Amino acid sequence: MDNQIVEIAERIRALREIEDVSLEEMADATEKSVQEYRGYENGEKDFSFSFLFNVANRLGVDITELLTGENAKLRKFAYVKAGGGLKMERRKAYKYQHLAAVFQHRRMEPFLVTVEPKDTEAVQKHAHDGQELNYVVEGNMTMFIGDAEVYMSPGDTIYFDAGTPHAMRAEQEMPCKFLAVITK
Repeated sequence: MDNQIVEIAERIRALREIEDVSLEEMADATEKSVQEYRGYENGEKDFSFSFLFNVANRLGVDITELLTGENAKLRKFAYVKAGGGLKMERRKAYKYQHLAAVFQHRRMEPFLVTVEPKDTEAVQKHAHDGQELNYVVEGNMTMFIGDAEVYMSPGDTIYFDAGTPHAMRAEQEMPCKFLAVITK
């Protein structure tokens, strides 16, 4: 079992207990069965970004706190050099770099996301609260939102209700890099 997964799971369980939130409430907030949610909280399952985002929102904490155990500290601005940011590699096909993890009281979550051309046939849609904007920087991808499929190239932008199940797939057997901005 991945040590980082276990640490995140322990933080989630501790925060849930501190906030006196039931397993049933958390399962509902993450759109999982109680048994499935319990597997996440026990560190038996890897987390999708959507799952972590929904947990953080339900528990009233910053996603950075779930991932690192630390609170964001900056208030005026956060500067991230190229290639920097809090790296999140929650699933093998997606790599995230949080571009403002150290900024307090964010109203949006900005990520540089790389979708690898792995498991391209196994697209699993996830949903979370808020709205989302994706801007393709490099490569090409197909965006799946509900029943729609949108092919995107560099410079293309899509904005949508993130509560609609969605996923991305890199195309042409090459990684796709895009900026994702998610509102809370």
